[in-house]
Amino acid sequence: MNIKNFINQCRRVLLVASKPDKDVFKMSLKITALGMIVIGLIGFVVFMIFQLIGGF
Repeated sequence: MNIKNFINQCRRVLLVASKPDKDVFKMSLKITALGMIVIGLIGFVVFMIFQLIGGF
């Protein structure tokens, strides 16, 4: 892929992309935060299980 083709593709994406409105941004923020909390809780539970069985 040459540089001119890459620049044209980037330009096309930027022309089509739009800034999300407030509601969409809030929903994305909530989903991301919930995902981080769930992954953190799973990691904490796994860590506690290993602590209880003496894995570390």
